[in-house]
Amino acid sequence: MPNCGCNDYSRTQLLRRAAAEAGVGLPAIEPGMPMPAGTGLTRRSFVSRATGLALSVYGAASLGPKAFEAGIAAAAAQAPSERVLVSIFLSGGADSLTMLAPTSAHPQYALNRPTLALPNGQGIPFTEDSSLRWHPSFAGLAELYGEGKVTVMPAIGYDDANQSHFTSRHYWEVGETDPFGRWGWLGRFLDQHGVDDNPLQGLALGWDLQPVLAARDVPVATVAEPDNYDFWTPGVWGPVQDKMLDAFGDLGELSTSDVGLGQARAAVAATGRLRDQLAPFQDGFTSPPGVTYPGGGFAGRLRALAGMLAGGLPLKVVAIESGGYDTHSNQATSLPTDLLEIGNSLRAFQRDLEARGLQDRVLVHVWSEFGRRPDENGSGTDHGAAGAGFVIGSQARGEMVGEFPGLATLDDDDNLRNTSDFRGVYCALLEQWLGVDAGPIIPNASSFTRPALVAA
Repeated sequence: MPNCGCNDYSRTQLLRRAAAEAGVGLPAIEPGMPMPAGTGLTRRSFVSRATGLALSVYGAASLGPKAFEAGIAAAAAQAPSERVLVSIFLSGGADSLTMLAPTSAHPQYALNRPTLALPNGQGIPFTEDSSLRWHPSFAGLAELYGEGKVTVMPAIGYDDANQSHFTSRHYWEVGETDPFGRWGWLGRFLDQHGVDDNPLQGLALGWDLQPVLAARDVPVATVAEPDNYDFWTPGVWGPVQDKMLDAFGDLGELSTSDVGLGQARAAVAATGRLRDQLAPFQDGFTSPPGVTYPGGGFAGRLRALAGMLAGGLPLKVVAIESGGYDTHSNQATSLPTDLLEIGNSLRAFQRDLEARGLQDRVLVHVWSEFGRRPDENGSGTDHGAAGAGFVIGSQARGEMVGEFPGLATLDDDDNLRNTSDFRGVYCALLEQWLGVDAGPIIPNASSFTRPALVAA
């Protein structure tokens, strides 16, 4: 069993340090742990007139700015009707037995968790299994479930589950239980069905490239804060700064036969275009009337994503990470707060899509690398095996996938047994939502049962 210190849980910090280094992609990690998918990819920074976003682009060594802009423009013309899959990773191992808490029908629950068990009668009934209840803090997601817009997997995982954050997360990212996997499963989808001049086809909203998007042959991109971008000009501000930057942009547009000067002017011109394009977003993305997001970075990224979709950006797959679920201690204090944020943020995002008429284009998949142990350790819970997963959207089938296995019979490590396999869910998302054959993307795809995830 892993210890409570979680010495292997420094991957996010490693990735962030690497992202700050020019020309460096995802790093190798500690010896003995799987290397994150996409390790070794180099990145280029682009500015685009078509997108108005500052992007770090991975896997596009030969892609020039002009080709980038032309590709975005061409792809954007087809974007309004294309389906989008959003992958949301709850990093740290989210506790499924708090999200969907067993009731007194499972007497082991209160025995295993004398201080953390949800008291009898609390929570929102889960209609497909009356022995489970949504945690009160997860009311936002429970509301969408009540509308038939959430498919629930109460015990999803894989056999002989690895309880290391690094290793189990890696398996979910590459779509196979292979520590040597180098490309994310959504990156492989883009390699098969993407294009070589549209980095926005695979977009990570955050500071780092999400390994699930790591592609071998086509470009993917990251953007951290599309609504919080500015140019730093020390000692110059206000109208003087505006005039100076306007002049720089005009100078950059001048033609020249000198190669070096031409490159410099092109960079300056791109800077001017980027400044102009980002100006409307400096006050944030505007949500439709009646749509209210909670505070926090996760909700802000979902709000920005809804605005990007409404703006016609040619997105195919998007990855977002929300951290803080490694609850070895103080779980009763921290986890309800996190569940409130993510549940209310996902509800606001769905309402935003509905208000914009985009609800039938977007499907959200929420996952974590594992669940937590049924036994509490005092004030928290340790790494487990099967966890909870969700598929959210107007086109979600809205039915439970796999039953809750109960607590009377656990696996060999005394963890929750899985009743659905994450690779079968990936196959279903590829085939039922993205409309492609899972065979070339998920290894041994034919061996996994595809649950019905998308409304007929």
